[in-house]
Amino acid sequence: MLECADGTLYTGIARDLERRLRQHNGELVGGPKYTRGRRPVRLLWSGAEADRGAAQRREAAIKKLSREEKLKWINL
Repeated sequence: MLECADGTLYTGIARDLERRLRQHNGELVGGPKYTRGRRPVRLLWSGAEADRGAAQRREAAIKKLSREEKLKWINL
C-alpha cells in the first residue's frame, strides 16, 4: 500500500516491489496513471502471498476498506 503526495492511498500487487516502487515514483518506465500525477509516493505496507491469485484476492479485500479502516489495519 502506497501513500501518494496528495495523501491518497494506492493498493496494488507486484512481483518485484523495489522495481514497482521505482516505477510509481518515475525513476523507471511504467507505473499506473493514478500515481503519475501524485508523486512522490511512499510505501506504507507490503505483504507476501503464496501466489498471484492470493495476492489479487488480498488486494481486492483491501480496496473494499475505507481509508480509516486501511490506516487502522496497517497500524498508522
